[in-house]
Amino acid sequence: MILLVLVASVLIMGVTIYQFREINIDYHQNRMERKEEQIRQSIDLAIQKTTYPVTTENLGLIFKDEIYEIAVVQNMNFNLYTLDGQLIKSSRPKFDNDPVPTCLSPEVLNHLEASVDKRYVEKNSAAGDQYQASYTYISDRQFKPIGILNLPYFEDNSFNDKELKEFLARLAGVYFLMLLLAIGLAYFVSKYITRSLETISGMMERTDLTRRNEKIHIDKPGEEIEKLISSYNAMIDELGQSAAKLAKSEREQAWREMAKQVAHEIKNPLTPMRLSVQSFQRNFDPNDPDINEKVDEYSKTLIQQIDTMSSIASAFSNFAKMPAQQNETLNIVEVVKLALDIFNEDYIHFITEEEKIIAKLDRTQLIRVVTNLVKNAIQAVPDVESPRILVSVAVEDDMVKISVADNGVGIEKEVEDKIFEPKFTTKTSGMGLGLGMVKNIVETYKGTIKFTSQPGKGTVFCVKFPREIMSN
Repeated sequence: MILLVLVASVLIMGVTIYQFREINIDYHQNRMERKEEQIRQSIDLAIQKTTYPVTTENLGLIFKDEIYEIAVVQNMNFNLYTLDGQLIKSSRPKFDNDPVPTCLSPEVLNHLEASVDKRYVEKNSAAGDQYQASYTYISDRQFKPIGILNLPYFEDNSFNDKELKEFLARLAGVYFLMLLLAIGLAYFVSKYITRSLETISGMMERTDLTRRNEKIHIDKPGEEIEKLISSYNAMIDELGQSAAKLAKSEREQAWREMAKQVAHEIKNPLTPMRLSVQSFQRNFDPNDPDINEKVDEYSKTLIQQIDTMSSIASAFSNFAKMPAQQNETLNIVEVVKLALDIFNEDYIHFITEEEKIIAKLDRTQLIRVVTNLVKNAIQAVPDVESPRILVSVAVEDDMVKISVADNGVGIEKEVEDKIFEPKFTTKTSGMGLGLGMVKNIVETYKGTIKFTSQPGKGTVFCVKFPREIMSN
């Protein structure tokens, strides 16, 4: 709409300027023709009244004084030339320094001779103004040419130019007002049109596969907006169905993977238990003098394997248990220090920028996160000559940042994408549930966990928690 007003204003101003110029051209052409006709009539009247023979040689005598009277009456100067282009008489009283040519150019004479109406108009410019000069024949009483009438005409456009500027100024004012109205109208129209689009855009931004999404309801939307809303609502229905199917599929897959992992981990201690029982059954001798020591050794073996199975069950139970959001107001620095107290390694160091960093988190789950990350770091540095683990706590914007850095073996690039998978581990022992459980806890509390690693140089895990955790 604004562009339309601007284009219209430019076009109308262009047409106006062009029209004024055309009017000027027509005006000056008609005015010169009228003046020429009036001067010709005065010249013809003077020829009719003269007592001199009407010849080329007598034109100077015929118009000796008459030429000035005609020029005054018509308010226009003119010149008389012979048929071969020599100046006879000029209405200008001072002739010496005037720019009136004393001899016409052959080009003018040829054009005048060749023209059908025996009239030639020469167009030129002088001192920045448009200049025209008309040439016609003067005839005697028998219509025989005896001379040439030259009428110089300077176009004075100052008045018309002033009128044009005033008109353009008024037109510019009108269009400026129209532009302001167009801007205001366009603003309110666009606001009205985009109001529904903003609602749809906001709903689309809040669309999440992991939760129930609301449909859009707008009173009296336009036809196109109504189609868009219908398409969005249909998409929400399909998204809900797809999310339900995906969640069911993921749960089934997770249980299958968990069942495989549990079965695998339980089989590991069952095999030595079976072998121990079979060996004891074959070699059992009540009369053996060392029977008591063998029973003790056998019992210790079974108890050790039973403890292993119990730890497996506890690990899977802890992983499957979602952390409850207690939202306790904690001093994070104090809790992290408490979590590090259970470790006796002297190469574990703790630093913090502040003595007190307050946030709302669950104490038990926070300790679990820290201890699991530190355990992983300890397991990464057994073969390092000078092991070092650095735990730091800091505030970053509205987040609490906990970092655990080690100078251990690092993580290979090809396994970085699998590091948080529940059943994945790079160690020879363990079930690979530690980092998966940490990620589960962190994401439950709307936090993030990331790591950077260089093989052979070390790894840095960075956990960020919001300082204010809002319950779902």
